[in-house]
Amino acid sequence: MLNFVKKIMARTPSNMLPLGTLAPDFSLYDTVSGKTLTLSELKGEKGTVVMFICNHCPFVVHVNPEISKMGREYQKKGIGFIAISSNDVKNYPQDAPNLMTEVAKEEGYTFPYLYDETQEVALAYDAACTPDFYLFDSESKLVYRGQLDDSRPGNGLPLTGNDLRTAIDALISGAEIMENQKPSIGCNIKWISSEH
Repeated sequence: MLNFVKKIMARTPSNMLPLGTLAPDFSLYDTVSGKTLTLSELKGEKGTVVMFICNHCPFVVHVNPEISKMGREYQKKGIGFIAISSNDVKNYPQDAPNLMTEVAKEEGYTFPYLYDETQEVALAYDAACTPDFYLFDSESKLVYRGQLDDSRPGNGLPLTGNDLRTAIDALISGAEIMENQKPSIGCNIKWISSEH
C-alpha cells in the first residue's frame, strides 16, 4: 500500500524564499467568514504564519490536526495564522471554495482559509507545494520557511510540528532562529496553466 501511496503523490519541495523577504501583501476571499481580508488585517502582533494548503492533498490531510492545534495555541500568543489555497479548481473541483468552508469547519480551523483564485499570491510567495509554511516576524520579514516537521503520510514518524514550533517559540522569546531549515514536501500546487 505504501508503494502505491508513493506513486500517486508527486513529492514537490518548497522553493525556499530568501530569509528576510518582506511578506507580499494580498487581499483575498475568506471561505470561513465570507469576507475579503488583507494581510495587514490578519497579521499577528508578534509574527504571522502563512500556509499554502488545499482540501485534497494527502500531505495536508496528514498535517491538519497539528496545524489546527497550533493555530489555537499560538493565536493566543500574538501569532497570526493564515491558510491559503491556490489550486486550480476547474481541474481540481474538490478544492473549490464551498468545500474549503466545509474543511475549515471539519478541521476546526480558528484562522481564515483564503481562496487565491488568480494564483497571484502563490506566485508572489514563490509557493510550490501543499503544505508550504512561512513565518514572518512583527515587521513582516521572513524568518522561517519550510517543513512543519519530519512526519509524512506513511513514514510512521509522529506529527509534532517541531520545526515550525521551534521557529515560532524562538520568535516569541527573541531567540535566534536557525537558518538551516528543511524544505516542506507535498503535492505541487495545481497551476491553472502549464507555464509554471
